[in-house]
Amino acid sequence: MRENRLRTMWKNGEAAVNGWLAIPNSFSAETMAHQGWDTLTIDLQHGVVDYQAMVGMLQAISTTPTVPVVRVPWLEPGILMKTLDAGAYGVICPMVSTREDAQKLVAYTSYAPRGTRSFGPIRALLYGGADYPQYANDTIVRFAMIETAQALDNLDDILSVEGLDAIYIGPSDLSLALGCKPTFDEVDPKAAQAIDHILARAKHHGVVAGIHNGAPEAALARIAKGFQFVTVGSDARLMAAGAQAVVGKMKAGRTPGDAGSGSY
Repeated sequence: MRENRLRTMWKNGEAAVNGWLAIPNSFSAETMAHQGWDTLTIDLQHGVVDYQAMVGMLQAISTTPTVPVVRVPWLEPGILMKTLDAGAYGVICPMVSTREDAQKLVAYTSYAPRGTRSFGPIRALLYGGADYPQYANDTIVRFAMIETAQALDNLDDILSVEGLDAIYIGPSDLSLALGCKPTFDEVDPKAAQAIDHILARAKHHGVVAGIHNGAPEAALARIAKGFQFVTVGSDARLMAAGAQAVVGKMKAGRTPGDAGSGSY
């Protein structure tokens, strides 16, 4: 079966740099994948990506060593199973708030006798290899998003669930749950304390900690703290930032009344 490089990186004590895909297009996904990201996450929860677009994006990522991850819309067995059948090597599940939620996540993404995942790895066989069914349970990476006050109350119960590989912090939702302003990097002190607490408890349980970031500086600081999966920007945000930079330089460099000459 194809190696899951994300697991290998974690085993070696490395941190993975993750990109985010919000544009439902295989060419933009392929372009992002060729930039050297360790992993790319296709976001089905927020934004405009649907299942069919996701399949084409997974195929595009497959042209590179980048590990394909998908954030599903919810803790629902159907979409989790279809996402894995399509060839995702990692799944991020939002709003995991109880031990039971985490147990369901592991069960829905594992074949029997470990779990209840239905057999039908259509495209996963093409991506992972003919022996995918034999090794899938130990190759797939399962992230539970910790982003609610209830999840904080149940944190140790969630982290102790066997088969849960990693947690992923959504700073904005976590901040909202704590009565703070929603943001990625410069979070309020109460949210910052909660993030540090989640990281410490994850380390205690041997669970990898990941987090969403807005800027490389914040992501690097969080790697230094011990996070081993950091998201930095999305395709849409990077495209907008690049376009703004070009347009800004062009407008700043033009003189009033300069309409240029020559024909198009």
